[in-house]
Amino acid sequence: MRGDYSYSDREYRRRRGSLLLKCLIALLMLIIIALAALLIYEIRFRDYQNPWAQAQAEKEAQEAAERAAAEAARKAREAEAEQGAPGSGVVPLISEDQEVSLESQANRLALQYDYDGAIALLRNQPGYDRNERFKNLVSSYESTKAGCSAYPIDQITHVFFHTLIWDDAKAFDGDEDEPGYNQVMTTVSEFNSILSQMYNRGYVMVSLHDMVSVGDDGSVTQKEIRLPAGKIPFVLSQDDCSYYHYMDGDGFARKLIVTDDGKIKNTYIEDDGSVSVGDYDVVPIIDTFVEQHPDFAYHGHKGILALTGYEGVLGYRTDEVYKTRQEDRLTEYQRDFFAEHPDFDFDQEVSEATAVADAMKAEGWEFASHTWGHINPRQNSIEMVQRDSQRWHDWVMPVVGETDVLIFAFGADIGDWQPYSADNEYFAHYKSMGFNIFCNVDSSVKAWVQVGPNFLRQGRRNLDGYRMYYSPDLISDLYDVSIAWDTNRPTPVPEM
Repeated sequence: MRGDYSYSDREYRRRRGSLLLKCLIALLMLIIIALAALLIYEIRFRDYQNPWAQAQAEKEAQEAAERAAAEAARKAREAEAEQGAPGSGVVPLISEDQEVSLESQANRLALQYDYDGAIALLRNQPGYDRNERFKNLVSSYESTKAGCSAYPIDQITHVFFHTLIWDDAKAFDGDEDEPGYNQVMTTVSEFNSILSQMYNRGYVMVSLHDMVSVGDDGSVTQKEIRLPAGKIPFVLSQDDCSYYHYMDGDGFARKLIVTDDGKIKNTYIEDDGSVSVGDYDVVPIIDTFVEQHPDFAYHGHKGILALTGYEGVLGYRTDEVYKTRQEDRLTEYQRDFFAEHPDFDFDQEVSEATAVADAMKAEGWEFASHTWGHINPRQNSIEMVQRDSQRWHDWVMPVVGETDVLIFAFGADIGDWQPYSADNEYFAHYKSMGFNIFCNVDSSVKAWVQVGPNFLRQGRRNLDGYRMYYSPDLISDLYDVSIAWDTNRPTPVPEM
């Protein structure tokens, strides 16, 4: 019995040792497997990142970069918007409001055929290279400009008017002045119709100085006027815009003024003595028309006013006699004027007239001499002409500024159709006074232009009662007289 027991004990110990060994081996294998797994993990995930984790990390990094860039751009815009401190070198970018305003300015320049001006305006703006809106506009201007062609300078017509009749009933009232008004004046209603018809036919106002350039030595060179197909350049002028005393109470405007909002308007004296302000003559009517139709004015140029000086200009009494009140030079009209205006202030009158002239020039208007005394030069001695020119120089030029344009009174001239020459003493005198451009009247042809080495001459066409009544066919290229005709105009128009 004891032996059996001893065997069993040994067997137990043997089996237990075997089990422990197996456990150690199993544990060792687990450790080896664990170490191998760890090694594989380290190797694999160190060299090959989880694709989703990598994409997420890249997305987060991109978003962070975008936030940083946006913040940097915001700070840059804030710095640029501050316009920069003096000397800082910061160049501001334009705002949205500025962009809209610049686009409007450029479009108006282009509408008035100044494509180079429109292009330069936009190209000179900060950030132009990044502004697709501006670049597209410039491209459109360049395309339109390329389609323009030069209009022959010698085919440009020139039309003119006298002071317009605002109240037909007062102008055509049967008194001694009616025949003259009927012959050489145009009514406001006729003028409005003429403008509309000419605009609809493609006519565009240009300046005499668009036709030629003048060198410092007085030489004259023909220029080029380029317009789109269907557009026809013409020059417009107005004679005697002085609102002479004899016209008082006959249905004409009283003077030109600048309103509080900067507009150039006329005053008109009503029957009860009150003063109305409005578009009663050529200048404000043209201004209003161009506001509505900017393409009627080439480069913004409007008309030219031919002024005398003996009763002042633009409705202001600015001549020497209104300052000196020299008795032997006063006319009856002027004596009545002083009696009606005992507090007349000459210096104030000149100041107001000058302000009006300056405002007009800023709006595209020009001035010309019509001779100081409304004279026909060749019917006067050269000495008389010289005195007349000096008075215009002394009493008109200080108000309206210098001009090199002489528009002859009475439709006169200082020579025949042949070019002016140096041996013409009248031409030599006027050249010495700074005149380079000379205009007469010739309604027999559509256009008469003569460009010499040191002068430009142009014939003008009168669009008044006499021309409309007796020769409507001579102006049919401009407008239909039957449409424009004011039925309040008495007929027949008196013959000249």
